[in-house]
Amino acid sequence: MGDFLVTLESAWIIRNAPSLEDAVGIAIAEAGKQLNPTAKFVDVEAGMLACPFCEGELNSAIIIAGTALVGLELQMKVKNAETPLHAERIAKSTIGKALRDIPLRVLEVEAL
Repeated sequence: MGDFLVTLESAWIIRNAPSLEDAVGIAIAEAGKQLNPTAKFVDVEAGMLACPFCEGELNSAIIIAGTALVGLELQMKVKNAETPLHAERIAKSTIGKALRDIPLRVLEVEAL
């Protein structure tokens, strides 16, 4: 049995977004509110993408017609998991119960 840090990616929709920065802030706040209190130990951050041209990091958010799609990264420490796959399933189950109808995808599972 081991401890793992599981990082999940989530897509969040914000309607009537005033700006890109506001949309990211609203998405983080809404995710945090839904995760609290059942999964308040999950860290929520803005997702980052690699720029295909300069290889720098970019926000994973876009606004079209006042509607924003924001990519979030959700990190959770899973203790006493049997395998990395077991840790992944625990994290997806825990976060998925708190964030109903929000798509989740595993980005990384690292041993602690």
